[in-house]
Amino acid sequence: MYQQTLKKPDGRTLYIYSRRPIPQGLKAPSPNTEPLNVNPHLRWHPLLGQWVSYASHRQNRTFLPPPEYNPLAPMRSEDFPTELPSGDYDVAVFENLFPALYADAKTTDHSKGVYTEARPAQGSCEVVVFSQNSKTNLGELSLDHVDLLLQVWGDRYRVLSERDDIHYILPFENRGVEVGVTLHHPHGQIYSYPFIPPIQQQELSQQRKFFRETGHTLLSHMIAEEQKDGRRIIFESDHAIAFIPVCARYPYEVWVLPKHPVASVADLGPEPRRHFAKALKTIAMKYDTLWNRPFPYLMTLRQAPTDGVSYPEWHFHIQFYPALRSPGRLKYLAGTEIGAGMFANDSLPEEKAKELKEVVIPEFS
Repeated sequence: MYQQTLKKPDGRTLYIYSRRPIPQGLKAPSPNTEPLNVNPHLRWHPLLGQWVSYASHRQNRTFLPPPEYNPLAPMRSEDFPTELPSGDYDVAVFENLFPALYADAKTTDHSKGVYTEARPAQGSCEVVVFSQNSKTNLGELSLDHVDLLLQVWGDRYRVLSERDDIHYILPFENRGVEVGVTLHHPHGQIYSYPFIPPIQQQELSQQRKFFRETGHTLLSHMIAEEQKDGRRIIFESDHAIAFIPVCARYPYEVWVLPKHPVASVADLGPEPRRHFAKALKTIAMKYDTLWNRPFPYLMTLRQAPTDGVSYPEWHFHIQFYPALRSPGRLKYLAGTEIGAGMFANDSLPEEKAKELKEVVIPEFS
């Protein structure tokens, strides 16, 4: 992996990554020349016991697609924001122009005269552009390119984890207008929080409890149980596995895991990472082949917290949350999911795993 660090005219940092040596002299463009003037803040939700971020400047961010957008049509080069330099490279990472978390956020006085605590929303929001080709997607990237993307996520995890104000790093991809994506080109984001988010805190609690009782990671146990059953496994190799978990909350929900527990994507060795990349590409290809259309989803990387504590119980993995139940039918969160946090899945994991298993995709290496 080759990497260069550039500065944009507005002071934001741009990181360029490639499988080949990167030419010198690349210029980092920006829609703005003035430094960011943002001040997001957090307010404590006393009833739920969690932080909520407020960043009203995000109302002004670029919004695409236009009303006439056709999700089946190819993406256009003009949909790219003026954020990327021209030149020979594969992946770009830059600080978000409209961050919900910002390292230089200042103390606010929003808590004065009200019943809740407030604090600066310090942290980081980065955009990860998977490819300069605006017409491609995760499943269409070459295996080498997906492997590089995993290395990029790992590099950002290592760098961001050195900051004292960051306690959890969440790379994710929202794909498709159905889940609110505002740009067409293949990209994700990395949110780095000054606390462990509620869902990750809950996952940590369950993993820790199992580890203390058995000496093994919870997800290693789940892998073994899925292997015994076999019906829900979509991909398996020597170092990686992907399956629809028996407890899936969404139709077509898939988890991708290394077979040997590691804390983060940064801890994957070259061979396990290659197998993991193949699993990731396989799932993305199967999604798009299932109904011969771009498949909207949310993909999240679940990694160990970065608050200076050791987490031997944590087992890095990726979770896909599809937004479609079937062609033209979206999965909306309703009263029980939003109001109670109890998901109601209208299909069996075994049924959806059978459908994905039967999807034939081209061989790749």
